[in-house]
Amino acid sequence: MPQSESHASPSFDQVVARAVSRRTVLAGSASAALLSLFGCASTTGTGKGARPPSTKIGADANLMQFNPVTLREAATPNGRSWPLVSQDYEFDLILPWGDPINPTGPKFRWPPNAEDQAVQIGTGHDGMWFFPSSDSPNSKGVLAINHEFGSTATILGKSLPQSLEEVRVSQHAHGVSILNIERVDGRWKSVGGDNVRRVHVNTPVTFSGPAANHALLANRSDDVAKGTLNNCAFGHTPWGTYLTCEENWAFYFGTTRSGFSPTVEQQRYGLFGRSFYGWHNFDPRFNLQSEDYANESHRFGWIVEIDPNDANQVPVKHTALGRFGHEGATVAVGKDDRVVVYLGDDSGNEHIYKFVSSASYQKLLREGKSPLAHGQLYVAKFNEDQTGEWIPLSMDNPALAERFKDEAEIVTYVRIAAKIVGATPMDRPEWITIGPNGEAYCTLTNNSRRTVPNAANPMAPNTHGHIIRWTDSDQHIGLDFTWDIFLMARDTQNTEELFDSPDGLWADSEGRLFIETDGNQSDSDTSINNQLLVADTNTGEIRRLFTGVNDCEITGLAVTPDQRTMFVNIQHPGVSNFRPGEEGRIFPALGETTSVPRDCTVVLEKKDGGVVGS
Repeated sequence: MPQSESHASPSFDQVVARAVSRRTVLAGSASAALLSLFGCASTTGTGKGARPPSTKIGADANLMQFNPVTLREAATPNGRSWPLVSQDYEFDLILPWGDPINPTGPKFRWPPNAEDQAVQIGTGHDGMWFFPSSDSPNSKGVLAINHEFGSTATILGKSLPQSLEEVRVSQHAHGVSILNIERVDGRWKSVGGDNVRRVHVNTPVTFSGPAANHALLANRSDDVAKGTLNNCAFGHTPWGTYLTCEENWAFYFGTTRSGFSPTVEQQRYGLFGRSFYGWHNFDPRFNLQSEDYANESHRFGWIVEIDPNDANQVPVKHTALGRFGHEGATVAVGKDDRVVVYLGDDSGNEHIYKFVSSASYQKLLREGKSPLAHGQLYVAKFNEDQTGEWIPLSMDNPALAERFKDEAEIVTYVRIAAKIVGATPMDRPEWITIGPNGEAYCTLTNNSRRTVPNAANPMAPNTHGHIIRWTDSDQHIGLDFTWDIFLMARDTQNTEELFDSPDGLWADSEGRLFIETDGNQSDSDTSINNQLLVADTNTGEIRRLFTGVNDCEITGLAVTPDQRTMFVNIQHPGVSNFRPGEEGRIFPALGETTSVPRDCTVVLEKKDGGVVGS
């Protein structure tokens, strides 16, 4: 069972010392002897002398040759209203909220109406992936973009919607955009096509796995399951489909009258009747007291599969992957071609999961079965000796069989199941990526709720965040693993490498780790906007590639196959300072009559045409 928070806790230095005790930390150049669990240098230590220098450029800096954005360049007294990129790079801004998904569609106007917004790019740009075309893979393809966050004040100019029409506008701004993009005359742009579509809160969906057709997902008899929302990070499959992840879905459910008493299960998922969006006042689907939609909240919190090349495909919610605050769904092909999906639950003291398909994904597809519907879900336990185990969540466990009636209840209330089996509570596990040697990296953004550290989460509270990594046995499908801490963001305070609250994450095949941030980027001397950094997983060196604008989050990571073009997103820019009707430059100020902040996608390319991050 998890460690009791009433126990006396070791100091931060004691916990970190345990996590790095079996490693030799890099203290100089990349040619130094490196002894670590993964054959890589650690960037964690109990003192600043344990960290490699961040700005060395020369023979030892093979993966990253670009000149980083310096802390002095990134910091200004009032923040920055325009992005900043390394002098070796250039960027372009494309695909802002409100542009039509087909060029012939309705143009942006503010505030939008529900009909137009349903065929326009959504807001809250987050996770995404690029599916290259077969004929010109590096210059055209399909870009799938998640839309996580929709500020009602930005969308409507009001604190809450005042009618069902306004609710529909907000709902249609959430979800996913499937866009065809192409490099035309040297610039990437949306070009439309038959496969282009929006998937939003009112799009019909279906379910697979243990909870499909179960009473837990049933509402009134004539109700059709619809919608996806709060779409955060992503995944993509070997068979060419897109996975979008429903994260903070509980924020959308409210109550219209007093006397609501949440069940134990509702409390565990944050369903206390307090909505951030006010949809429940006009749409009974999101009213927790509606008898017609008693199980609507059970229909959210899943991984959703979308075919980016077929606009007629009905999105599938895969219940075998569990219901929680999904931050990502990173797919690896394991031993015997089984599909493995790594999953993080982005909330304080929640858990890391993985799903392993029951057989080769090719075999299951030939049999007409989804590889994401047939398999086993596990939850991670991190031990203090840098070993770990994946605990199966099934009715074969007597403790779970005592608490739940069937597998459908386990996956629907998987947060409860994870606690019962003694999984390790983590510091907001977010994005997960697979490194070139098969190791998994996971951002643990921060955790203000932690009062007792553990080996894998050594700060209490964890205000800065860290990155953990592990390697599973038996080519991803094994039930044991070894782990270490790759980076503690605390160690970058008052250094040139300053960063905080790591969030988005992607590793390329050469060992570069791209880190995006979502939090306060400041120390005792300096404050900068959220940023994109590149770390060398072999040496621990970190360089700052890009910084965003005031109030924004840097998120979303996608690349063309040659890695010469990278797409990232700027989410909710300038939201805190936006006042409807005010004049002035508000990012990205694209010439609309009323200037409002608009999320958009950034195209990053190296001036010499090299690999991004090099």
